[in-house]
Amino acid sequence: EWNKLNFYWVDERCVPPDSPESNFGNAYNTLFRNVNISPARLHRIKGEADPKKEAIRYSELVKHNVPQNDALPHFDIILLGLGEDGHTASIFPNQMQLITSEKLYETAIQPKTGQTRITMTGSLINNAKCIYFLVSGKGKSEVLNAILNSSEAADEYPANYIKPVDGELLWVVDKSVVG
Repeated sequence: EWNKLNFYWVDERCVPPDSPESNFGNAYNTLFRNVNISPARLHRIKGEADPKKEAIRYSELVKHNVPQNDALPHFDIILLGLGEDGHTASIFPNQMQLITSEKLYETAIQPKTGQTRITMTGSLINNAKCIYFLVSGKGKSEVLNAILNSSEAADEYPANYIKPVDGELLWVVDKSVVG
């Protein structure tokens, strides 16, 4: 029953929704246009807006619409990916301050492309009831193994710091990553 759910975004590239790089656009074209859901249930980050202002606007939207726990919004489920460099959301290894930021959403810069993004911070992610990492691609094996085996190298990866305060963390990994 799609119209009983609300969807919020973990991060977004600062591009319009019709860009092939838009997380919202990809989710809409792949899933949401094919199901019966009210557009009012899809709370997108406006990637085409001024990034700093949009991070503030979206933080306020989430703060006022998502139930709270410990003075932070408390999502039921957060879906995350894992980058080959150990990033998750748009929290990259050279921007570790986004893990502990007291803000809900902040801007980030993709280090290789210089692209601006808007991202959920680690504090908000770690306040969720359930966090799923969905990981595919052989190039992520080394990072995943470091994190799961608590190796010293894992300290460099933002994904290593995703640890729910009072919830579950689940890894869903395809065969190419582990085999």
